Amino acid sequence: MSDPSGSSNTYDGGTGHGSAVTEAEVEALVRGICFKTGPPRLLGVEVEWLVHELRQPRLPVTPERLEAAYAALRTVPLSSTLTVEPGGQLELSSPPAASLTECIGTVRADLDAVRAVLARDGLALVGLGHDPWHGPRRFLRAPRYDAMETCLDRTGTAGRRMMCTSASVQVCVDAGHTEPGPLGHVRRWWLAHLLGPLLVAAFANSPLSAGRPTGWLSTRQLWWARIGAGRAGAPTLDGEPRAAWARRALDAPVMCVRRDDGGPWDVPEDLTFREWIRSRAPRPPTREDLGYHLTTLFPPVRPRGHLELRMIDAQPGDDGWIVPLAVTAALFDDPEASETAYRTVKPLAERTFGRPAPHNPLWTCAARDGLADRELHEAAVACFTAALEALPRLGATPEVTGAVAAFLDRYVARARCPADDLLDRLSGTAHGKDVRT
Repeated sequence: MSDPSGSSNTYDGGTGHGSAVTEAEVEALVRGICFKTGPPRLLGVEVEWLVHELRQPRLPVTPERLEAAYAALRTVPLSSTLTVEPGGQLELSSPPAASLTECIGTVRADLDAVRAVLARDGLALVGLGHDPWHGPRRFLRAPRYDAMETCLDRTGTAGRRMMCTSASVQVCVDAGHTEPGPLGHVRRWWLAHLLGPLLVAAFANSPLSAGRPTGWLSTRQLWWARIGAGRAGAPTLDGEPRAAWARRALDAPVMCVRRDDGGPWDVPEDLTFREWIRSRAPRPPTREDLGYHLTTLFPPVRPRGHLELRMIDAQPGDDGWIVPLAVTAALFDDPEASETAYRTVKPLAERTFGRPAPHNPLWTCAARDGLADRELHEAAVACFTAALEALPRLGATPEVTGAVAAFLDRYVARARCPADDLLDRLSGTAHGKDVRT
C-alpha cells in the first residue's frame, strides 16, 4: 500500500522479541507510528479493481483463470505494489510520490502493463465500487481470511460483500505537521472526516447488486458501514487525534488471535485489545499482535503514519481514478484550497449529531442519495471549484485539470455522480433525468 511517510502499517516483527505489551506501551506506539507528523510532502494512491471477462463481463471468472493471470502478473516489473484481495480483486499501491504528476505517471504506467497482461488472458480491470452482477465468492484461502470471514459473519452478510465484491480508490496524504492551521495534523484529521461524505457522494459508483438497484448510490459504502462500528467506525473528533486513535485501537474488538502451528486462528467474541492486554488470555498480546490488530480496523480514514482516505468508490474508465486523487490532493495540500474546504464543510458537522463516521446521518445520506442532497451538492461545487483552481499551483498538467473540470461540469454541477449513469443505462432513461424515484 502507498505510504507517504515511508512508514508501515505494521510493526517491526523483530522489535520486542515477542514480549507482551502494556496499555501504556500500546498508546505510545499507536500515537507515534500511526501519525508521522511533519510538513506535508508526499502523496500516494491505492487503486482497487474488479476483474471481469473482457467480452462477457457478466460471466464469472473461474479461480483457475484468475490464478493463471495473477501468476503472469507477478513476473511483470512494476513500481507499485500489486496485491490481490480476498474475492480476487486486484490492487495497485503506488510508492510515495513527491508530486501529483509523479504519482499519476507511476500508477498509469503500471496499469498499462497490468491491462496488457490481463487482456492476453481475455480479462479486464473494471472500475466499479461494488460488483453489480456477482455475489461474494472467496478467491484467497488463508488463515487470515478464514478468521476474518468467521468474525464478520457474526454481523450478517456485509462482511463477505466487503471482502469479495467491493473496490475503491484510496488516497493517501501526509498526516500534517504539529502546528495549527490548514496543514496541521489536527485540522487535516478533522477535515478528512467531514470531507469524507462529500467524496462518497460525488464519486458514488456502486448502485447495483445482482443486476438490480439497491436504493443506494454507493452500495460499497453501505456494506462497509454495516460491518459495525467496532470494526469500521472512526473515533470521535473531539480532542487530540493521536490520543483519540490510540483509545480507539485499544477499545476495538480483536478480530483473531494468530497461531504459528498452521491451525485455524482463534476468533474471540467481544474481546477488545485492552481487555486482551489485561486478561493475557489465550496468550499475552505482543507488538506484532498490535500491528496486525490495526490492519483489521477499517474506518473511513485510517492513520498509518499518513492518512488513508478509504471512502471513495472505484471509478469508471481507465483513468477515472485520477480525478478523486487530484481533487483530494488539492484540498489537502494546497493551503488556500484546504482553507476553503474547511470553511465549506464545517457547517456539515451539525448533521453528524456528534456520532462518529460513517455511522451518522450525514454519511448515510451521502451514500444513499449522493449529491441529490442540497447541502452536499453546494459543498461539493465549492470544494471542486477550489480544487480546480489549486491544481495548477500543485503543478498539475492541463490533462489533469481538464479531467477535473470535465467531472465538475458533467457530474458535480448537475448534482450527479457516476452511479447515476449506471442507473440511466439500466433503465434506458435519458441522461440527466433522476431515475431514483
